[in-house]
Formats: sequence, structure tokens, C-alpha cells
Amino acid sequence: MTVPGRRSSTFSRLLRHGFTDPSGAERLLDVPELSELRDDSVLLDALGATADPDLALRGLVRLAEAQAETERQTFTATLLSAKPFRDRLLGVLGASEALADHLARHPRDWESLVTYEAADLHPGVAEFEQGLAEATDADSLRVAYRRCLLAIAARDVCGTTDVAQAAAELADLATATLRAALAIARTAAPADAAMCRLAVIAMGKCGGHELNYVSDVDVIFVGEPVEGADEGKAIQAATRLASHLMRICSETTVEGTIWPVDANLRPEGRNGPLVRTLSSHLAYYQRWAKTWEFQALLKARAVAGDPELGAQYIDAVSPLVWQAAERENFVPDVQKMRRRVVDNIPVAQVERELKLGPGGLRDVEFAVQLLQLVHGRSDAGLHSGTTLDALAALAAGGYVGRADAAQLDEAYRFLRAMEHRIQLYRLRRTHLVPEDEADLRRLGRSLGLRTDPVAELNKEWKRHAAVVRRLHEKLFYRPLLDAVAQLAPGEIRLSPKAAGQRLEALGYDDPAAALRHLEALASGVSRKAAIQRTLLPVLLGWFADSADPDAGLLGFRKVSDALGKTPWYLRLLRDEGAAAENLARVLSAGRLAPDLLLRAPEAVALLGDPEGLRPRDRDHLEQEVVAAVGRAEDAEQAVAAARGVRRRELFRTAAADLIGSYGTEDNPREPDPGALVDRVGEAVTDLNAATIAGALRAAVRAEWGDTLPTRFAVIGMGRFGGHELGYGSDADVLFVHEPREGVDEQEAARAANRVVAEMRRLLQLPTADPPLLIDADLRPEGKSGPLVRTLKSYEAYYRRWSLVWESQALLRAAPMAGDQDLADRFVELVDPLRYPAEGLGEDAVREIRRLKARMESERLPRGADPTLHAKLGRGGLSDVEWTVQLLQMRHGWAEPGLRTTRTREALRAAHAAGLIPTEEAQTLDEAWVLATRVRNAVMLVRGRAGDTFPSDPREVAAVGRYLGYGPGHVGEMVDDYRRITRRARAVVEELFYGA
Repeated sequence: MTVPGRRSSTFSRLLRHGFTDPSGAERLLDVPELSELRDDSVLLDALGATADPDLALRGLVRLAEAQAETERQTFTATLLSAKPFRDRLLGVLGASEALADHLARHPRDWESLVTYEAADLHPGVAEFEQGLAEATDADSLRVAYRRCLLAIAARDVCGTTDVAQAAAELADLATATLRAALAIARTAAPADAAMCRLAVIAMGKCGGHELNYVSDVDVIFVGEPVEGADEGKAIQAATRLASHLMRICSETTVEGTIWPVDANLRPEGRNGPLVRTLSSHLAYYQRWAKTWEFQALLKARAVAGDPELGAQYIDAVSPLVWQAAERENFVPDVQKMRRRVVDNIPVAQVERELKLGPGGLRDVEFAVQLLQLVHGRSDAGLHSGTTLDALAALAAGGYVGRADAAQLDEAYRFLRAMEHRIQLYRLRRTHLVPEDEADLRRLGRSLGLRTDPVAELNKEWKRHAAVVRRLHEKLFYRPLLDAVAQLAPGEIRLSPKAAGQRLEALGYDDPAAALRHLEALASGVSRKAAIQRTLLPVLLGWFADSADPDAGLLGFRKVSDALGKTPWYLRLLRDEGAAAENLARVLSAGRLAPDLLLRAPEAVALLGDPEGLRPRDRDHLEQEVVAAVGRAEDAEQAVAAARGVRRRELFRTAAADLIGSYGTEDNPREPDPGALVDRVGEAVTDLNAATIAGALRAAVRAEWGDTLPTRFAVIGMGRFGGHELGYGSDADVLFVHEPREGVDEQEAARAANRVVAEMRRLLQLPTADPPLLIDADLRPEGKSGPLVRTLKSYEAYYRRWSLVWESQALLRAAPMAGDQDLADRFVELVDPLRYPAEGLGEDAVREIRRLKARMESERLPRGADPTLHAKLGRGGLSDVEWTVQLLQMRHGWAEPGLRTTRTREALRAAHAAGLIPTEEAQTLDEAWVLATRVRNAVMLVRGRAGDTFPSDPREVAAVGRYLGYGPGHVGEMVDDYRRITRRARAVVEELFYGA
């Protein structure tokens, strides 16, 4: 009797044995059906050894209650006396609620767990066929299938088989099930069966002999007529048999379902015929198939139906699989396949995805299959459809490092074991790690983690996933370094041919050159070479993810040669996680940023500092430039220092732009392209303004000391004044001066002109730094007018001679350098011109429209596609800017928000003032941002300015990557550009031309 207020000894024992609901367990142990078992300590120990003792006990009670009176004694006696049976049964009941349901519905099926013979320990297809032999319809097949599944699960949870053996048994059971289903279908339609030969080819995990507990069984059907039969009718008959087979396995009946049979890997997918002849299959594969289809065929295995036809199919397609790496589109296809499918996983599930998430099963499987395709053409030892067997073969052949292979093997087994246990619980197809504490506890205990199951499970899972993430890319590249470094004489290495094949498959155009770079970087026993061998496997993967891997590797070698002897360079890349990836992105994204970096490689340091990529504001830049000018011995040295600062800041800006556009592992790409455009425009404008200020100071100091005889200011115009400069933009300016008190006007004018001439000369001197071109063509009278005018001269000209286009150009006028008071007075002078009181008259509006129409017809370069020219083309920069500027000139006098030199700011103000509807404003903004980014991309990729997409495939692919389009999506990029700018042009027609 239990003393009130004290726990019973049974309660305490249940707690010690892992029960989470001891009170409920006590009640269950008291049911009459367990009367002979309740006091048995062996039973309690066996329950405590299961993944979920509470679940196991509930299942045991249900099974005992389901026994007929005449059978219960036998069941109870067997449970008490036969330890193997007891461990198997309770192991299953503690791991699978679904199989407990099956046993409750079919209480005699426990007998299938009693036998313990050699053949029972490792059954194959023949044993499973025997187990399914009595099935004559869909329901009886389901019952027999679950009975066989029960035995597989029992061996699995008890550790009699490991995860690979369990997966193989599940594939063998699927094979036997497909054969049984086909037999049922043939029996139901003997006329169809007599007319055709049908072979079932297993694909995916079933074909690879590594099936899950609950998975689609992927198949392909091959049909042929029997001798004398009409081919068309025979294929129709085979299609009916195949369809019936699929229904038998897939449909839900009172006994549930087996698994879906999925035939979508067939030629043309779900749009293609379900059954084809062998010749039809071959014709498709030889002409139309994509790389992923050959990757899928790597696992093809004939499993049911006509064995001779199945063997003919495998013999016919196998050579095609191993020739896939020689196909024209193999590299871009591989690049597309290597990009993560993680994007398609709901954000909330990414971290719980065992299969598709980062460091998941797909990472291992894809890496192994890709290496098989690359090297299997010359090494038949790699022709295995089973992931772990193929991984072992890759390691044995030197295609993968042995240590890496061992770590991946361990990680893959653990992740597959997790997947098996998760699916086994309710026999549902899922790859998500559960969130519920009880589910995690059961999962951890099922994997042998008993001290703190949940914490241990999470720790082990994260550890193995991290191993996969770390090795996924290194798997491709580390053997390449071993091949060139030649450090351990006894190790098997990739041959030069195999190394070249691998580099080709990963996108390198010149594998021989790439191997020379690797040898130069990684050979030898120095500490520098050792660090390079650690870095390069990861860097090579990042290079391969770009549009020009060769350029990335070459740039890295050049930077490493330049900085290799500095103590901080390799340490920065090794220890600062972001620095190496940032450098890889910058070096492989085009010519401009690497060219800037190679002129002063120490700028690599910017890539490791979280603040290093943040643009510096104009005040800081101007202080640094003026200080450098002050330290220089002459004007040329002074401006060289200023241009050096400009080059460094251009690199900082370009690097930040590229990294923001590409994204990195830790920081996703910037989702707002407008923000990237604004940052670049502001940064390039500020650094050019600071450089001009430095050149002005240098020119003045060289001849006049600290004070010029005339006040002098530089006014930014065009994109410079609008803070919208791109990497390749000139600096449009006006020069204005005002003689100091007591200085002769002619002397002041001569001084101002000499300063301008000297500034332009200094900024264009041939040096290693990019020149800054100053364009003053927007001045009064254009090229025919004086370069510099006094403020009074500007006033007189604008009062008497100014044309409407000059007023429009002055919309962008903003002070940039020199005397701030003079610049401010210039702005006051031109404000009434650019924002005329009461707005523009109709004559002026017509003149602006006439000028725009003339520009469209005359200025577009000969042969240029008007739908793709970013500046002058349909819906491009000019269209948007002229539309916005017309609104500014018509309404700026009344709307203060329109009085800005910035296009996007003015567009927002026009929308806020109700001058342009929301949708039209968004359309114009989207087109302007896109066209600006295209121009920036062309400069970054080619190293020289351009207004349209490049024609070179690599260059246009790099532009696409910058704009967010993956490999193979160049056509989509161009279509999107045309669509967006076409919509913008429709808005321009309405708002600008009044159409």
C-alpha cells in the first residue's frame, strides 16, 4: 500500500527508466491485458531502453488488447521469454506511432518479428518478394508491405543494421513492391500484358539503393511491343499497365497508402508520355536532355518488369551519363545546379531543413554526383548510384581527400539516421527537424543520446551540418591543391588531366593556367604556402560562383605576389571571416575593382574591417586630400597624392557595391537596388569633389601661395551636381570667379584661367591612377565661350541671352569646391532661371519637347538598339530625367521639394505634391535605377564606360550577376530591362509629351 503523500516505488522506477508520464504509465501497467507483465523487471528495463518509453507502453497495451483471447497467452509468453523479439517489438513501438497503429489493426503481425535467422538479419529482394507473395490486390499489398516494413524498422532501431543497410533494405522492399504491383496490374489486364514488354527503371534514392522510410519512388517506364504487335497499341497497353501500377502504390485505401510513384523524371517530365520505347528515350537524351537529367540517370537501375528490356535501357543510357561532362552547356548547367535551392524553402523552415538546408543531405549528394560526372568518364570505378559507395570510391581514387571523405561519410550517416527516425514516427514524408520538446527527446534517444537528449541532439546535428557546409566546397578544390603541391609522396593524387577536367567543369576557361597559379601559390613547405592551401579551397569555390573564375584566380595570385611578404595579408584572409570572401567577390566580378586594387594592393585591408566598406563623407575626404596636398613638394606630387586618395576611395565604393550586389554567406545581397545606386552616386560625387578641391589648392599654391587674386568656385553640373555620378562619369562643371578687392579684372581673369588650365592638366597627368576628366561644355556659349566667367558676366549673359535648355541644365547646378560664399551667390543667381515664377510658358514647354525629340533622333549611336541603350534609349535615363526636370521647371516655384539637383528626390517630391500618380512614379524610379545600375555594371565589368549591355558572353553574364540574375538567366535580364523601360516610356509619353 502506498503511504498518502509519498510516491510509489513503481513511480520512481518509471522515472528512472525514462518515462515522462509515470502516473499514466502506472495506470497502463495495471490494465488486465498486462497482468502477467506488470511486475516483470525485464520488461521495464526493455521499455526504458526505447526511444520513447511512454509511447512504447501505450503501443504495447493497444497490441495486447487487440489479441484474441486464445492468442494473448502465446504473445505474453513470447514477450517475456524471447529477448530479441522483446527488443525488436518494443523498439518499434517506442519509435513509430504509425507501426503501432498497424499492429493494433493487424495483431498477428507481431509474429513477423519473432524469427531470428541469418536470412532474416539481412533480407534482400527475394525475401521481400516472398513476404509480399500472397498479396492479390492493393489492400493486401499494403498490409504485406507494412509487415515487411515492420521488420526493417525493428532491425534499424535495435542496431542490427546501420543506416546504409536500412536504406538498402527499404530500396529492396520497394523493388519487390513494384514487382508485386505490376503483377497485380498484369493480372487485371491480361490482354494488355500479352501485347507489350514493360520495364520499370528506379531512379533517385530507390535507384541508388538508399531509400527513406517515406519517400516518393521515382521511376521511368520503358515499353516495347511483343513480336508481331502494333507499336502504338503496345505502348498504349504499357501505359495502362504503368498507370495501374502507380495507382496501386499511390492511392489511399482503408489500409492507407504505400508511397507515391513519381514518373516526372522521364523525358519531358509530366508533359511527356508516361511510357516510351527504348529508341524514343535515346533520341530524347541524345538531342534534348539537360545536364540535370544525366545527373538523375546516374542512379538509374532496372527493378521490375521485363529484365532484358531493363538491362538494354541501362546499357544504352549509361554511356550518355558519363559523357555529360563533355556537353556544351555542362558548365553553366552545373553553375545553375550549384546555386542553392534554399531560396525556395520558407524562411521559418530553413534552419530545420535536413535535406535542402545549408549543410544538409543535398549538399553531400550533389557534390558526390558532380564529381562522379566529371571524373566517371575516365574512371569506371566511380559508376555507383549509392552516395556513400561513390564517396568511398572518390576517396580511394584520390578525387576527394580521405579525411574529408571520412568526415562527410560520418555526417551523412548521422543526418540520414535523423531523417529516418523523423519519418518513422508517423510514416510521413518530411525532412524538417521537429520543434516540439517531446519529439526532439524521442529523436535524440532513438539515436542513442540518453544523458540530455535534446541538447545533445542539437549539438550533434549542428556539428555535422557545419562539417558538411565547410567541406561541401572544399571537396571540389582541396584535391586540386594536393595535385600541385606534392607534399606527401605516398598519397594518391589527381592527375593533371583529372585536375583540368574538374576545373573545366567548375567554369574555368583555362585549366592549365589555373593549375599554374595554384602551383605558384600553394607549393612548398613555407608557412605562407600552408596558409594558402587552407584558404584556396574556399576561395576557388567563390571564384567558380562568379561569371569569370579565371580572372578571380589570376587577380588573387597578383595580389598575393604583391603582398605575400607582408605579415598581415594572409593573416587577414585567414582570421577575418569576411575578408577572404569579400576579396573573392571583388576579384572575380569584373576589371575595374581588381585594377584599382592592384595599383595599391594594401587596400585589401579595407575588406576585413566592418567599417572599411562604408563610404567616407566629403568633409573627411577633403581634409585628408588638402592635408596631403599641403605636405607635397610641388603641384604634381600634390595632385598625385589627391588622385591616390581618389583611387582608394573608388575601390572602397566599388567593393562595397559589388559585395552588396552579390551578397556573402553572412550578409545577404542588398534588397533595394535604389539604395545601392544612391550610395555609389553620393560616394563618387564626394570623392571627385574632394579631388577637385585638392587640385585647386595645389594649382593655387604652386603660383600664388595661399591666396588667389580672385575668389574662385567650382559648380557641379549634370550628374556631378545631381550627386548621381557613376564609375565612368566625367565631372561636368562651371567655373566662376570674382576679383578680390583692389585686383585688376584682367589680372583676375588671367589668374582664374591659369588655375583652370593647371587643374585640368594635373588631373589628367598619365599615372597609375585613373584620370578625372573635367567637362565645362555646359558653360554659356558652350565650347565657344570662355572657360571662366565672373559672377557679373554670368548674370549679364543669363539675363540677356539664356536659352531654355541652359535653364534646364542649371537644375543640376550645385557648389563643389572653392569659395563657398561665391558658390552660394551663384546658386541664388540661377534659381529664378531654373524655377521660373509661375512656371514655364507654353512656348518654353514646346521648345523643351522639341529639343528632346531631336536628341532622340540624332544622338543615339549608329547601330545601337534603342530598347537597350541605358542613357538615350526608350525609357532610359534621359527619358526619366527630362520628364522630372520638366516638372521641376513648371512647378518648382510653388513646390519647395522640387528644388533639388537629385532626380529621385525630385521624383518623390513630385509624387508627394500630387503631380504624378504613385504607380507612374514607381515605374519611372524603377527604370532610372535599373538603367543607372546597368551603366555602373558595364564599367565595373569591362573597366571602361558603356551605355548598353556588352556583347561578350562572359561580360554580359557578369553584368547579370551584378544585377541579381543567376547563371543562364541573361535572356531573362534583357527581357526584364525591356519590359521595365517600355513601361517607363509609356509614362514619359503621357507626362512629358502630353500624349
